[in-house]
Amino acid sequence: MAKSSIRVLVVDDFEPFRRSICSALQDKLELRTIVEASDGQDAIELAQALQPDLILMDIGLPKLDGIKAARRISELAPKIENPIF
Repeated sequence: MAKSSIRVLVVDDFEPFRRSICSALQDKLELRTIVEASDGQDAIELAQALQPDLILMDIGLPKLDGIKAARRISELAPKIENPIF
């Protein structure tokens, strides 16, 4: 029986770090990185559209910091149950 995949949104403005996180996650069979974002505003839009299971987000982001983005995601995407920010 196949395991269900966990969809992950990775948000960090430092591309090399973000790519290394995504690479590490892709090595895990049960995890599937669905998208990357580099700022808080993009994170909100992508979370709302894609409804990931897990969000890994830096707090020091351009346009909108990670704390404000996490609050906004919680308001706009209530179908995301208990994401870890």
